[in-house]
Amino acid sequence: MDYLIEVFRQSAGLLFASAPYIIFGLVVSGLLRVFLNPNLVSRHLGHGRFSSVFKAAFLGIPIPLCSCSVLPAAVTLKKQGANNGATTAFLISTPESGVDSIAVSWALLDPIMAVARPVAAFAAASAAGIAENLFGSSRVEQPAKPDLSCPVDGCCTGEDCSPEEHRKHHTLLEKLRAGVRFAFGEVWGDMVGWFFIGLIIAGLVVALLPPDLLGKYLGGGIGSMLIMLAAGIPIYICATASTPIAAALILQGVSPGAALVFLLAGPATNITSLTVLFGVLGKRAAVIYLSVIAVSAVVFGLAVDAIYNALGLNGTALLGKAAEAFPLWIGWISAGALVIFSVKPLSAAIKAKFSKNSGEGSCSCHGCCSDHAPNRIMDHMPKNPH
Repeated sequence: MDYLIEVFRQSAGLLFASAPYIIFGLVVSGLLRVFLNPNLVSRHLGHGRFSSVFKAAFLGIPIPLCSCSVLPAAVTLKKQGANNGATTAFLISTPESGVDSIAVSWALLDPIMAVARPVAAFAAASAAGIAENLFGSSRVEQPAKPDLSCPVDGCCTGEDCSPEEHRKHHTLLEKLRAGVRFAFGEVWGDMVGWFFIGLIIAGLVVALLPPDLLGKYLGGGIGSMLIMLAAGIPIYICATASTPIAAALILQGVSPGAALVFLLAGPATNITSLTVLFGVLGKRAAVIYLSVIAVSAVVFGLAVDAIYNALGLNGTALLGKAAEAFPLWIGWISAGALVIFSVKPLSAAIKAKFSKNSGEGSCSCHGCCSDHAPNRIMDHMPKNPH
């Protein structure tokens, strides 16, 4: 019983510390959804072997999508004119980072990790995208017409009215409301189950494992990085949910660099998404995707440990200091709000789990596999023979 109480106490503490930052990240994600102009995607991501990749990698950094739900988003980019390298870059940078995960990294980890995470994601995405454009198919693809449908309520397709005319259809307040609904509905609904699972795992790690056990084997060095890489690649966990687990690992003696490997590899890869990637991008692109993630995660993990050692910093000592910027009552209110927003998607997920028909298949990705999403993705993505 004492162990259960300690697990709850540790998990609740992480929730209170991270809740204000999660809400901030969700709000920003909703604003991106409403105000991001699809014309910009076609204009900037469809041309250039290098510039399009850098722009796609940068675009993916703030968007909070998991490794499964990023696939439909990548299809949209492709349909809006993004080339293969830009699409690959977006597929890597988006699940590895996000405004919500960056904010939570600042709260639960420390400023170095909060900066290293998006920087590593950008570098890995850029390397993979450039490799795909340089060594991929030389066939020139005509950019598709951008999807200009209204993101607020679908009032028009963007073809039957000009952008100038459509700007008059919705007030700023209506756009903000639509963005908030998207953030706390679709975005939070996709990650909420995995976030609470991450909190529970983090609580178990801190409460049940001896402090020196993980530090003995994962305290730094190439061996630690490879172990975390092997653990992170096959599992499914979103960027936000992986953060409290990383915080618990560091608290138990795991080096910040090894934790960073988990933060990069876990959200960007899992068995389901890799299987779909082989189908939609081809074997060559999928191998590039996985290889770049593995190499970059280890390289940046070693680099982060070197930075901590050079500065004489201890990852455990810095852990969670940023969360102290908010008064305790803000953490309580934010945590309460998140719990309230979580009731509907969690109950829907539990109900769907127990009411599955015998003919329906299982899915490892919460909220992003309805209507057989992988099949829909493959139907719309051009097949790559390589």
